[in-house]
Amino acid sequence: MNILFIHQNFPGQFRHLAGALAARGHSVKALTLRVTQVTDWNGVQVLPYRLARTGGQALHPWMTDMDSKVTRAEACYHAACKMRDAGFAPDVIVAHPGWGESMFLRDVWPEARMGIYCELYHLPGYPHLGFDPEFRRDDSGTEALRIRMKNLNNHLHFDIAQAGLSPTAFQADTFPPPFRDRIRVVHDGIDTQALRPDAEAVFALPDGRTLGRGDEVITFVNRNLEPYRGYHVFMRALPALLAARPGAQVLIVGGDGVSYGAHPPAGRTWKQIFIDEVRGRISDSDWARVHFTGRIPQDQFRAMLQISTVHVYLTYPFVLSWSLLEAMACGAAIVASDTDPVREVLRDGDTGWLVDFFDAAALVRRIAALAGDGVARARLGAAARAHVVAQYDLETRCLPGQIDWVESLAKMQLAPPVGPRQPSV
Repeated sequence: MNILFIHQNFPGQFRHLAGALAARGHSVKALTLRVTQVTDWNGVQVLPYRLARTGGQALHPWMTDMDSKVTRAEACYHAACKMRDAGFAPDVIVAHPGWGESMFLRDVWPEARMGIYCELYHLPGYPHLGFDPEFRRDDSGTEALRIRMKNLNNHLHFDIAQAGLSPTAFQADTFPPPFRDRIRVVHDGIDTQALRPDAEAVFALPDGRTLGRGDEVITFVNRNLEPYRGYHVFMRALPALLAARPGAQVLIVGGDGVSYGAHPPAGRTWKQIFIDEVRGRISDSDWARVHFTGRIPQDQFRAMLQISTVHVYLTYPFVLSWSLLEAMACGAAIVASDTDPVREVLRDGDTGWLVDFFDAAALVRRIAALAGDGVARARLGAAARAHVVAQYDLETRCLPGQIDWVESLAKMQLAPPVGPRQPSV
């Protein structure tokens, strides 16, 4: 079977699936912005497409997002036409539609079946809007309208896709019922053989010191340190946490940018804003126990989770981070926010402890209590790992489910035709 993957940062969420399909004998190609020339990756032929230069044009601010998606879609369309003219015809197109690239591909290959990765449908109300009033974008009542406009791309793909794939039920359930019925929930998968407890793991601090399982280590991870993932809540808890656990080292992993939500004031970062807010309440000796690592390679990330005494995960009601399940796979004892996506994978008192997202004082109490209770940590960590192995293991559950989903696409009835239609006689 000929399979075409579409992802502007390929492989992205398809990092395991694409290569596995190639290993099964399928002819697999990918279109992406990530490469500049044709490249072979794990048996997948990866082809570049290029964005054409565009002149400035006046746009309503709510249309800027759609404009960027159409720009990518047009570029991807032209690259696909060249592939078609060279003789390539995919049986199945698997796309992450979030950047718009796949919008016109069934105009190129009307007989192809398309499956889309359904990451999130933007709901114009609570909890997607208004969850954290501190970072409300505006008070004019128009934010819900802007969010609805972001779903134009989703709706354009609903018309051309046979089916969807979503990593969690929380994410799938954001989609409206007519398309939700076509979404299969299969997680991207956790490599529980690579991510597992290791009593000998060692993590090197930026200053050259090392930490191991015998040290008390509190860990906190964001892709970027920002409010959507509770960085502000964690930082506001930090002075009391350092006082409550005078022997703890605190590792804070993440970049200085913004992945989700509002940007900080011009010239500043959320990281520094909340450091500045709490630094005056933390002594120099306690501050020496706080380590900002930036982003770290996967082997260091794994070691950090393996030595963690208590791992803290906070998030808005939003896309669940891989890092929570990875921490669970490593047997970490976890304190996490009591929000919908977290409750799907972690049960309070069974596989971790949950706390109200906004309650920094309760967060400190729970972290401190768990850090001081080795029996509870061992029980929670073992249960967390067992749950991930049973439900989210890459090789035994998730990858087989993803492969079955892709191979079943080829057997599905075509969506209604797109493009020009012949008039009826």
